[in-house]
Amino acid sequence: MKEVIYGVIPSKSNSYTVGRIHGHYCLVKSYEVKRYEREFEKQCKIYKGRMISTPFHFKIDAYYPDYRHDLDGCFKAALDCLQSVGAIANDNLCVSIEAKRHCDTMKPRIEFEIIETNEQKKIF
Repeated sequence: MKEVIYGVIPSKSNSYTVGRIHGHYCLVKSYEVKRYEREFEKQCKIYKGRMISTPFHFKIDAYYPDYRHDLDGCFKAALDCLQSVGAIANDNLCVSIEAKRHCDTMKPRIEFEIIETNEQKKIF
């Protein structure tokens, strides 16, 4: 089943800032990432709470408002969001990713599908 999450998915690689917690400097999520994670949780209905714990294929179509965004930046963000809403037990169960980038200036979004597989996860 395909799920749709509206909004511009932020790139995980550019989404951390230096912050201070208890007097120590560390990397913290940007406001943009935190906002997207909240929106993802509100909108995710099909996969939320499914806790998929078997290997899976991940298909994603990223619709950005322009062509400046990199496609590879959305994988980690989407998988991390899926893990945080309990859709998947762990993003290391992903055995393949099929991704496409599109442009939609009016409705930026991601459309994704998780396809469980009978493949065994190989540990090298």
